Amino acid sequence: MIGHASPHKTLPRSTEQVMGWVLLALIPGTLVMLYGFGVGVLINLTLCIATGVLTEWGILRARGRNPGPAIKDLSAVVACALLGLSLPPLAPFWIAMVGAVLTVGLAKQLFGGLGHNPFNPAMVAYATLLISFPIAMSTTWVDPTQTPSWSQSLTAQFMGADGYSGATPLDRYKDMATRFTEAEIRQEAVFGGSLTGLWTWLAAAWLVGGMIMIAKRITYWHAPVGLLIGIALPAGLFGYDSDQFVPLSLHLTAGATVFAAFFIVTDPVSGATSPRGRLAFGFGAGLLTWIIRTYGGYPDAVAFGVLLMNLCAPLLDQYTRPKIYGHKAARRGPVLEKRS
Repeated sequence: MIGHASPHKTLPRSTEQVMGWVLLALIPGTLVMLYGFGVGVLINLTLCIATGVLTEWGILRARGRNPGPAIKDLSAVVACALLGLSLPPLAPFWIAMVGAVLTVGLAKQLFGGLGHNPFNPAMVAYATLLISFPIAMSTTWVDPTQTPSWSQSLTAQFMGADGYSGATPLDRYKDMATRFTEAEIRQEAVFGGSLTGLWTWLAAAWLVGGMIMIAKRITYWHAPVGLLIGIALPAGLFGYDSDQFVPLSLHLTAGATVFAAFFIVTDPVSGATSPRGRLAFGFGAGLLTWIIRTYGGYPDAVAFGVLLMNLCAPLLDQYTRPKIYGHKAARRGPVLEKRS
């Protein structure tokens, strides 16, 4: 006996609805960041979103197009929010503004707008800022044991005052691993005597947001699982000596690992689209992130791993397309006509 009347087909979600759910899923992690890092997080978000929306409006007006629909779909807001949450909480105010222009103007509108960008917009901006302004992007994180007040954050970001900034746990651990043991490193203030603390709570908050998106079918589990495996597998195999290498627990709970797993590699435009392709895309991004973190000069290399895999996304889709029921598997290359 059928329990529900037909029709059973549901209407597709609009872009605005999807982006709205992403913004809601970002709330738990944003609240934890505000609690641990101060109002600088909110300043970055405000500057990024406002500058990004204005940039999109200006570019579309210059192209003779109505900017209303593009701004209403919230895609620029989401991209700039992801960038704002990736920036150090005490970065100079102009970092957020330059990054937002790069996110919307360079990585999105230059390629024709939403749906046409081959690279993740937020990661294009983040990588560009990291390469161009390495000091401002790596030394202006907040030590959670001495969170600045709102006035101190404003002073640091708009007047350049220092005193509360520092490196991330990944950066600090990697820098100290060549001279100290894990037990000695754990005593650093940024770790609070352990490798857990605020950063673990932040990772858990991003996980909650990611689970919300998966439950609402805003995204799929393949890319997040792939990225986590891509980092965990080599970190577990080769990071056995925690006196020399960053341990697995820190790889997963500190930095941008969980944030990237659910909010960066899940980008439906610049990532792979087939189920196996998404899994391979996430795994490749995770593996590249671990390699650069371990042997490269950047302690948190998610942006570079994702951008490199963006180049591979079309190829992954080509070789991981599911077989259509009742048809032979799709051919992978050119076919030579058989001659009699």
